Amino acid sequence: MSLPSPISISGCGALSVLGHDLAAHHAAIAREPARFRPLSEMPGTPPGFENQHAGWIESRSLLTHRKWSPPSVAAIHVAREALDAAGWSAAERRNAAVFAGTSRGALAGWIEPWPGRRPFGLMAASNSLPSEPASAVSSEFGIEGPWQLLSSGCCAGLDALGMAFLWLNAGLAERALVISVDLPLVTPILKAYADTGILSSRDHCAPLSPESDGMIPAEGAAAICLERGHSTKHAQLLSYLTVGDCADPLGGASEHPSLTRMIRQAMDSWGRPALVVPHASGTHAQAISEPAALVETIGPDCSTLPLKAWTGHTIGASGLLEASIIASSMTHDASPSSPELNLPPSSRVFKIASAMGGKHSLIALQSPS
Repeated sequence: MSLPSPISISGCGALSVLGHDLAAHHAAIAREPARFRPLSEMPGTPPGFENQHAGWIESRSLLTHRKWSPPSVAAIHVAREALDAAGWSAAERRNAAVFAGTSRGALAGWIEPWPGRRPFGLMAASNSLPSEPASAVSSEFGIEGPWQLLSSGCCAGLDALGMAFLWLNAGLAERALVISVDLPLVTPILKAYADTGILSSRDHCAPLSPESDGMIPAEGAAAICLERGHSTKHAQLLSYLTVGDCADPLGGASEHPSLTRMIRQAMDSWGRPALVVPHASGTHAQAISEPAALVETIGPDCSTLPLKAWTGHTIGASGLLEASIIASSMTHDASPSSPELNLPPSSRVFKIASAMGGKHSLIALQSPS
């Protein structure tokens, strides 16, 4: 159920095909989505996927470290941007909680080789643990509070944000740093997606079009700083909801009845949103079912902004990456990155994430008053 106390979002960070900071993301989203490039142009192309179009982090040096795995280095990068924006002192960082979300942990650079990174033996380094991004961020920034990692597929990043929200509302922490990361452009993951038939054959993503034929896989990471208390400058995190469809892990309920129930529950608490940022993965099934659920619950004039048309599908990082883009655009005096985000004071935005097997999560954001 939703809880009444808003939580302030005081800092955000982003890393993806759009660039290495939020300014680059805002600039990119102000333009039409660009075409994605074939993996043959990426260093360390996964064999057999040279013609697959995808989105990757251009500055590969940002993902290479003598100790930490590539996903952990990405998490550290976005955490630094968010913490700098929040302006937390060393003492405030020390007592913060850390929540991380990822679908594949540190698979990239551990089981799979990574260009420019020396090999590590199994269990010879902490990157053999899926939770390394959370512990690496805690270590690098002197955070001694508790850390947790969630791995709920494509909902992981948004669920990490939701769990941090619940902790702060319960008074278990005053501040929380939320991070998410996925680097899925490695052979085992791409092969699994290809075998399942969910990869797009196109070089662009129109995720809410009935003609959409699959997702564009992409690398991404994001971070958000949360603080207890009201702010007139920053976006507020109002609510977190999550539901399941009792669906087979490899499938999902065709009409997403739990998704409609979750949206109705959010509207009962917070009213009609000015904007919905849907999951919009790009698969054909979701391109039909998710818009239908939004029309059924909010109406045919529901305003949507499917951000994966710009970022590609960054899997477990996607929910937090998109929430970071939205929340930073809603900061007082910020220049909106798109007309849809030019919202009047106290406007509400719903961000939705969905995961294979019928899991759906939602956060409600409010622009500064």
